[in-house]
Amino acid sequence: MLGGGSVNLNPNRHSIIKMEAIHLLILDECHHAVKKHPYSLVMSEFYHTTLKDKRPSVFGMTASPVNLKGVSSQEDCAIKIRNLESKLDSIVCTVKDRRELEKHVPMPLEIVVQYDKAATLWSLHEQIKQMEVAVEEAAHSSSRRSKWQFMGARDAGSKEELRLVYGVSERTESDGAANLIQKLRAINYALGELGQWCAYKVALSFLTALQNDERANYQLDVKFQESYLKKVVALLLCQLTEGAATDSDTKSADAHNNDAQSTDEIEEGELPNSHAVSGGEHVDVIIGAAVADGKVTPKVQALIKILLKYQHTEDFRAIIFVERVVAALVLPKVFSELPSLSFIKCASLIGHNNNQEMRSCQMQDTIAKFRDGRVTLLVATSVAEEGLDIRQCNVVIRFDLAKTVLAYIQSRGRARKPGSDYILMLERGNVSHETFLRNARNSEETLRKEAIERTDLSHLKGTPRLATADTSTGSMYQVESTGAVVSLNSAVGLIHFYCSQLPSDRYSILRPEFIMERHERPGGSTEYSCKLQLPCNAPFEKLEGPICSSMRLAQQAVCLAACKKLHEMGAFTDMLLPDKGSGDESEKVEQNDEGDPLPGTARHREFYPEGVADILRGEWILSGRDGCQNSEMFHLYMYAVKCVNVGTSKDPFLTQVSDFAVLFGSELDAEVLSTTMDLFVARTMITKASLVFQGPIRITETQLVLVKSFHVRLMSIVLDVDVDPSTTPWDPAKAYLFVPVVAEEFLDPVKKIDWDLVEKIVDTDAWKNPLQRARPDVYLGTNERTLGGDRREYGFGKLRHGMAFGQKAHPTYGIRGAVAQFDVVKASGLVPHRDTIVCMDGVYWSQGKLVMADSCIDIKDLVGKIVTAAHSGKRFYVDSVQYDMNAENSFPRKEGYLGPLEYSSYADYYRQKYGVELIHKKQPLIRGRGVSYCKNLLSPRFEHSEAREGESEENLDKTYYVFLPPELCLVHPLPGTLVRGAQRLPSIMRRVESMLLAVQLKDMINYPVPAARILEALTAASCQETFCYERAELLGDAYLKWVVSRFLFLKYPQKHEGQLTRMRQQMVSNMVLYQYALNKRLQFYIQADRFAPSRWAAPGVLPVFDEDTKESESSIFGEECPAAETERQKDFYDDDYEENIREDGEIEGDSSCYRVLSSKTLADVVEALIGVYYVEGGKNAANHLMRWIGIQVEFDPQELPCPKPHNIPESIMRSVDFDALEAALNIQFKDRGLLVEAITHASRPSSGVSCYQRLEFVGDAVLDHLITRHLFFTYTDLPPGRLTDLRAAAVNNENFARVAVKHKLHVHLRHGSSALEAQIRDFVKDVHDELSKPGFNSFGLGDCKAPKVLGDIVESIAGAIFLDNGLDTSIVWGVFQPLLHPMVTPETLPMHPVRELQERCQQQAEGLEYKATRTGNIATVEVFIDGVQMGVAQNPQKKMAQKLAARNALVILKEKEKEKENASKKDTEKNGEKKNGVQIFTRQTLNDICLRRQWPMPQYRCVYEGGPAHAKRFVYAVRVNTSDRGWTDECIGEPMPSVKKAKDSAAVLLLELLNRCYPDSK
Repeated sequence: MLGGGSVNLNPNRHSIIKMEAIHLLILDECHHAVKKHPYSLVMSEFYHTTLKDKRPSVFGMTASPVNLKGVSSQEDCAIKIRNLESKLDSIVCTVKDRRELEKHVPMPLEIVVQYDKAATLWSLHEQIKQMEVAVEEAAHSSSRRSKWQFMGARDAGSKEELRLVYGVSERTESDGAANLIQKLRAINYALGELGQWCAYKVALSFLTALQNDERANYQLDVKFQESYLKKVVALLLCQLTEGAATDSDTKSADAHNNDAQSTDEIEEGELPNSHAVSGGEHVDVIIGAAVADGKVTPKVQALIKILLKYQHTEDFRAIIFVERVVAALVLPKVFSELPSLSFIKCASLIGHNNNQEMRSCQMQDTIAKFRDGRVTLLVATSVAEEGLDIRQCNVVIRFDLAKTVLAYIQSRGRARKPGSDYILMLERGNVSHETFLRNARNSEETLRKEAIERTDLSHLKGTPRLATADTSTGSMYQVESTGAVVSLNSAVGLIHFYCSQLPSDRYSILRPEFIMERHERPGGSTEYSCKLQLPCNAPFEKLEGPICSSMRLAQQAVCLAACKKLHEMGAFTDMLLPDKGSGDESEKVEQNDEGDPLPGTARHREFYPEGVADILRGEWILSGRDGCQNSEMFHLYMYAVKCVNVGTSKDPFLTQVSDFAVLFGSELDAEVLSTTMDLFVARTMITKASLVFQGPIRITETQLVLVKSFHVRLMSIVLDVDVDPSTTPWDPAKAYLFVPVVAEEFLDPVKKIDWDLVEKIVDTDAWKNPLQRARPDVYLGTNERTLGGDRREYGFGKLRHGMAFGQKAHPTYGIRGAVAQFDVVKASGLVPHRDTIVCMDGVYWSQGKLVMADSCIDIKDLVGKIVTAAHSGKRFYVDSVQYDMNAENSFPRKEGYLGPLEYSSYADYYRQKYGVELIHKKQPLIRGRGVSYCKNLLSPRFEHSEAREGESEENLDKTYYVFLPPELCLVHPLPGTLVRGAQRLPSIMRRVESMLLAVQLKDMINYPVPAARILEALTAASCQETFCYERAELLGDAYLKWVVSRFLFLKYPQKHEGQLTRMRQQMVSNMVLYQYALNKRLQFYIQADRFAPSRWAAPGVLPVFDEDTKESESSIFGEECPAAETERQKDFYDDDYEENIREDGEIEGDSSCYRVLSSKTLADVVEALIGVYYVEGGKNAANHLMRWIGIQVEFDPQELPCPKPHNIPESIMRSVDFDALEAALNIQFKDRGLLVEAITHASRPSSGVSCYQRLEFVGDAVLDHLITRHLFFTYTDLPPGRLTDLRAAAVNNENFARVAVKHKLHVHLRHGSSALEAQIRDFVKDVHDELSKPGFNSFGLGDCKAPKVLGDIVESIAGAIFLDNGLDTSIVWGVFQPLLHPMVTPETLPMHPVRELQERCQQQAEGLEYKATRTGNIATVEVFIDGVQMGVAQNPQKKMAQKLAARNALVILKEKEKEKENASKKDTEKNGEKKNGVQIFTRQTLNDICLRRQWPMPQYRCVYEGGPAHAKRFVYAVRVNTSDRGWTDECIGEPMPSVKKAKDSAAVLLLELLNRCYPDSK
């Protein structure tokens, strides 16, 4: 194991890694293993306490085993090395021959550069020191400075241990005085060591950083710091200009020297006298003048001279070592302002420091730049002495001499390149500098010699000078189960670490307080005891420690006792780490280390089998497969499919449908029969379908085989799957059959089955013709989807299937867009040879007969049937026979086409396109309508079709026909009415199957809740049906959060809010709910995909996933078709009737039994089920469901720990104005201690009162539940998205904060933060300005950001009322309903300006961009739309500035709209005719009005579409169904060149109408 600092110590202390499990322990820079360094503690606490045979081997590395200023003698050196060896249980080794080492690690040339001592700027130093004194006095005299605020880890010297071991800095941002004093001392240091100009730069950088810190607006004493820093900046203000006399103090004689150029003659960027003076000399003059004025010290001057010597060095790479961070930060600023040092690219490299620090990533980035040459000079502190290996580094400069021999050796080692220089800067005449250098050189040689030739120290054995391995760690506390240990050495740091992990905000300083008590003993000895006080949200507040011999030991002892007590109370885990609850820190992460989505997230998706209700299982469906039919009788149950049409339609085909019944093997649940489903068959008509029980039936096996064959033949055509009844597989998991029924009533249900039709369809020979079976177009190869590359692997293509007939490959197969030649159809034998038929034009049809492709038929029998076009394989319903048309009639032009005729007649069309010469040209043509694919009728496809922009929508009365020569048509065996009726069955059975699953789940849960509501909870919005789980999920989420919060709050009275929050997250996170759902196999019951009949598996007819299918936006009978199809249909292109692409939500696969679900969907369903059960059965039902699912949140009141009594001091009780507070709440508290706790912030000194965090935790959940429940039951018809928006507007911290101000709850807040007080004061003023606006309520979207504390106390007061009234939520709601008034409604719901602007720009296809900048503590955000600035705003918070900028941009956009509208009206008046005043965003405005008023979305209708292709025009009408006045008048817009603009034109007129009827609709 490679160890560094706390990397080894913490895992061992907390028993994450045991010493016995390590084989090799590598310690880099092992010289640190002294005193209380983690290396030393690891060795003493764990290594030397481990049995010798179980200890790891130790390998340490260091440049010098002695980390001191030097060694006084060989024996002294030997003692120090021997002590390190004893500590590390190792032996020191080094190379004997240094020349061998220098072959690989060359030694740099050591150069000493001396500089003069700097003159003292006595006056400036004194003034800054006086400021330090004033700051200390101000801090001590301030009423804000008290013991609890400023006492921290400094008290017993544990600061370094905290930083090294736990990474906790004792400094807090709010300790403004101490922070400012450190800055003043840094400035004073820079003044003495670097000069006035450098000190000015340091002060300016401190001030700028303070002003640019956005958090500075909320930190304590920031204004206090800023005022002093401004004084220092003004005091030190000076300029350093290279190339001219330094500043205004320069003698005027020098400024007007005749030898110098006039400044007017100097070109911009040119240096005066630069042509006459070299770079080095020039800088000497300037810096020399600056040195004389004290602006730069001779030390800095000497450094610049050194650097200038390397300006022509190739691949120059240097490190300057400085002692203080301030020097590392300011020297690069000096170099950057001297043009003569422009060859240098400089950067700072510092470690962690109280005022300035670099993160590890920043350090690594700087080092990487130095390595690749983007930075050529590093100014570094001691952080760069160890471990930095840059082989290109050829110069190391010790600007400040090293403090130890080790630092001297290590910094020299950074110069890795052969021929490097190691430059030491010494002050001339400084004896201490010279002495150190001499000692360092001597000590290095002494150390090397001692490592090789060991000095005999046997005479010192047993003396204190020669230390032995320290194995005594003093008192400790060890956890037996894990072996984790805390000792006196680690206890103080662990307590500080614990306090740092407690929940806090920027206003509270959570750290332990130590109060020392002195005990004088007889004989003059003094002992100490320490009293520890923890923050108010810790499990206990005060603990007294034992009497010890020293202050340090007393502090350690009380902390050790506190660690033991915290572990016993559950605040520490068995690893002796702060218990954060059972949650995981990575819960919000969307991906794991491999980049895969985590379970519980929307991106985590898996395949699951599709569920089938157990009641549908039936082995009877397998009977009759072997052909051996016997007299066995089957007992089945017959259910008629009852359809009732609501609405009217001019299309007769919608009502000309056959009736069906379904045969099941088991009796269905009554709830399934009571379910009525809406089938959206057409825009103006809905069919309400249900199952009606006809009774049990008994049928023979022969009849069963007949019905099965009929079922397969029918469904293969309806679903377009080519299967044969004799070979199709049957799955007993889904056993039911469709049968046709007659209209007559019979007592015996068997007689209702239309057996004649069944036998006729099953026995016909037509099924032998592949063109009459499913997918004839695919068989012929005329379907464009199968041309140009076949993706089908199921053997239905002609290349594979057709070979069985001995046919050749289709000549056009594989050519995209090709059409079949009719001779191929003839050659296949699928139609008789027409040459043998005697041409008798006019004879047959005059006798009432028509010559079809394979027969002659009576015309009266043809109408209503289905025909298959032999040349294309497409099917059509026969609407009528057109006696006035035949094949010699002229072929119609395309609409708007003015060019030459493409086809002279229908006969010419078929000759040219299909290569078929019509024989019976005089026969009348058949007028047909295409047989569409089976549609999903469960989705309301016609309500919002206006959203399909850019698509042509046809008039309701339009019907599209094709005209076909009879001789090319085959009469299909299935009647048209039968197919149209059967096309409804998949949608009906989808709902029946879903209901059966819901009933099955209801029986498993075993609680009386309607199955229809359970189905709602199982149906995702992606199904696009009339219901989904989202509303119930919203309610269930809030209820679950409340119940779990209540459970955790009551069960764990010792746990703080952070632990409770994480534990709640662990219990209700999506990942956990997802696991619950899997355990209960909910994935089988969920409906998550939009129903696609092409993927639906009917019994005996499994789907084939070999092509894309998608429903068109039309009725199931082709009443309405997408534009791409209607174009061709109007042009009588009968062979191109319909294209279909994949269903929404459909995935490619090889089985219908699997679907993809996201794990978040499973989690959402759990919450939705909780919501549904809560709605139907209240708390008892919801709790029953939660118990069933596995969420255990119920408890025995007797098992709960007794709440601790509130022993609040009388002085605090007197300080709270209970009368005013209870009057504002309109409730009297039984336990006023709860109310005091509810208004106490963590920044307040404890005094025995806990802060409000725990009450806030439970109150937040209570209010969320109550408000969500109120909105859910108040707005029952509101869409889920709008309900979510309402909840977000009502339940948010900003809204609660405004409630607190409105009812003056904020004046009762007990806190100890001046910054919080100031922020509350500013917020209150802004809110009063808001409330002064008539009718204004921002619901949290106001222009001012609320302090979170104000929203928190509203929630904590709710929690206090909840507890004070026996956990009764009704009393909480009784108090808070008037407090929250006025509650947000759909009419008053504001939209966030950023969101509104984004949606507006998306609607208009405009580019939206935000640009943010920061100057001082003010953020500026600009809004650009299509590159033009539309809004700008400034605010200390960037998010608030963005919101204000978006709001300003919206104001400007709306003003432009009004200007356009007014201009349009003027044009109308001027021209005396109606002009189109198209308003930007009019459709969205209309939609917003409908949403606010809870009206259905506007209905658009295409009134006209026509004109030539280059000048097409659209006219649209629009109307809306208002809740109070019914449908509005239909507003018809003007002709427009696009659908969008045509709809806009209509929407403008409807908006004007609504504005007249509803003046407040804007």
